[in-house]
Amino acid sequence: MPSSNAAVLSVLCAGMCSAAIVDAASRRIPNAICAAIAATGVTFAVTGVSGISPASSLLGLTFGLLLMLPGYIFGGTGAGDVKLFAAAGALLGAGKILSAFLFVAVAGGVLALGFAFHRGRLARTVKQTAQIFGRPSDAKAAIESPREHNRFPYGPAIAAGCMMAALKPLM
Repeated sequence: MPSSNAAVLSVLCAGMCSAAIVDAASRRIPNAICAAIAATGVTFAVTGVSGISPASSLLGLTFGLLLMLPGYIFGGTGAGDVKLFAAAGALLGAGKILSAFLFVAVAGGVLALGFAFHRGRLARTVKQTAQIFGRPSDAKAAIESPREHNRFPYGPAIAAGCMMAALKPLM
């Protein structure tokens, strides 16, 4: 593994794991963690450490933001999740952010099913998930309702998906 990959993986792992742990414990992802990851990603690009161009780093950040924004608008993710994924985009670059998003979606789906099963509401969760495509406003209300107990920390899914995308060429 080239040293640039090691540096990126080290920062990505440290930042994502920190965010996932804090999110799991407090249901918040601190802006300081997101800002540190993003700043490191852009700095690595500018100095040539990451092997991606500064433009790719900034596009990765922008695409990461845009890919996660609908989840926030429809109530499925929090603002911290959006910022964390955008920050990861600064490290991963434009070329890996889409695969990271797909890995995050799969990891998030597995995590959601695990939480639903643990909470004894797997069938109901699957049914409500189908509503997202038919009646998004009803689905948003169901997701956000405290009575439904649908929320779970998404930081671990973001961490897992981003790490998988970063490691994908190494597999």
